[in-house]
This record gives sequence, structure tokens and C-alpha cells, in this order.
Amino acid sequence: MYYHDKRLQYPVKVESPDPVYARMLQQAIGGVEGEIRVCMQYFFQAWGNRAPNTKYRDMLLNTATEEIGHIEMLATAVAMNLENAPTKVQEAGAADAIVGAVMGGENPRHIAEGMLHKQLLSTGMAAFPGNSDGVPFDMSHIYASGNIAADMYCNVAAEATGRTLAVRLSLATNDPGMKDMWSFLIARDTMHQNQWLAVIEDLGGAEATLPIPNSFPQAEENQQFNYNFFATSADGSAPPDGRWTHGRSIDGKGEFSVFLNQPMGQEPVLGPARPDSGAESQQIKG
Repeated sequence: MYYHDKRLQYPVKVESPDPVYARMLQQAIGGVEGEIRVCMQYFFQAWGNRAPNTKYRDMLLNTATEEIGHIEMLATAVAMNLENAPTKVQEAGAADAIVGAVMGGENPRHIAEGMLHKQLLSTGMAAFPGNSDGVPFDMSHIYASGNIAADMYCNVAAEATGRTLAVRLSLATNDPGMKDMWSFLIARDTMHQNQWLAVIEDLGGAEATLPIPNSFPQAEENQQFNYNFFATSADGSAPPDGRWTHGRSIDGKGEFSVFLNQPMGQEPVLGPARPDSGAESQQIKG
């Protein structure tokens, strides 16, 4: 069960409404780096979490619910930035050189597909669950594996790309209200990156969790290849030297080394095509 407070999680103010910036904000709502993504990711990780105690599930539910508030803030920011947007296609064309060029080509379908027109025709000058190109968020970037360690690393990546987008959007505006909103959201991204890594530490760190899943017996791995860096240069040149080429592995269970990659398998030769496969007769006869 979830509860709603009509007040925003943090103040959202816009001094100079900007329809172009409203479009950019849509990426933070429904883009692959956006708030819908992390919100749904944390919810599904929580709903499927299995453990002797519920602390990880409860933590994920708290953060997922927080992310709902972030979506609400951004949706409010989009609507506020659209308050002075033109409501007629002629006005929009005059204000937007790209739309104007499309209108000059007399292609009404393209005009209707423009972002501003979508927000006018479909949402009444409001936000929608899609990215900055108007593509709806389709949930294909939700990662909830049922493995708490794997999920936490996915969450770090999600928050890192989300914070990168947030920084770019903050730098893309001079509006004090928008700057203040982003200072809050960027701060929360900082916390969440640290939060997910703290879970890994709580689980015992890299040595206790890697390789994921740690429940599979490593004795069943091919011991010749489980800590090799495969060098695949065609001329046999040395691979880039780094932490991953020598020394103790991150999980403390092996030693990194370099393997000059070469064919170890056979050339695949398939049999003739089946008579009912729709192939050419030459393929069927072999």
C-alpha cells in the first residue's frame, strides 16, 4: 500500500518557462536514464526479493517510493516550462525553426509527431511517460534478477547514468528554479550510488559476493580460463596493461593473467537443409 501527499518532495519553481527545456526534461522522466526506469527497477527488485530477513526488500521499497516523488517533480517541471508554449501550429512553427521547416514542406504527419504538438494534442501541455523524442518508456531496461548482488550493481549503473544526465540537464539551463531542483536530485543520485554499494559491503564486499551468483561452485568452472584477460589483437601486439591483466583477482580467488586468444574449437559444418525447410534444392541435396 502506498500513500500520497499532495505536496511535492522538494520545491519546483520555474522563472522563465522554456518549451525546449521541457522537451529535454522528458529524457529524465522516460529516457533509459530516467526516473521511471529506476522507480520500476527498484519496485520489481523489492517485490521479488527473497532473503531470511526483509531489510533489503524494505530498503528497496523505500527508495522506489522516493523515486515516484522524483517523477512527480519532473512532470511538474515539464508542465511549468510549457505554460507559455504556443497553442497553434502556426505559432509553434514561427517559434521553432525545425518545425517551421517541416511546415514549409507541408507534411502534417511530421508536424503532429513533433514534441510540442504531442504535448499539446495528447497531454494538454503536460508531461508524459516518454523520452525527449516522444518514444514511450517500454520497461525494457528494468533489471530485476532475483540476485541481490547483481541487482545492486545494476542499480549503481542506473544511478550513475541518471546522475550524468541530471548534471547535463542542470548545465543546460540558467533558470534558478531548475538549477535548485537539480541540486536536490543530483544529491539524491549521490546517495543512491553509495547506498547500493553499501549493500554490497553489507553482503561482505566483492570477495563475498563475486563471482555472481556466488552459490554456483567455482570448482565446476573451467579453471584454465576463469581469470584470463583474452587479448584479441590480430597482430599479436601486447594487450593494454592494467589491473585486469596481472595480480590477485578482485574476488581474491584467483590470479589475473593474459591469454592470447586463438581458435580452440572446430569449424562448424552443418548438414544439408531439410526438404521441408524452404531452402534451395542445391542446399537440400548437399
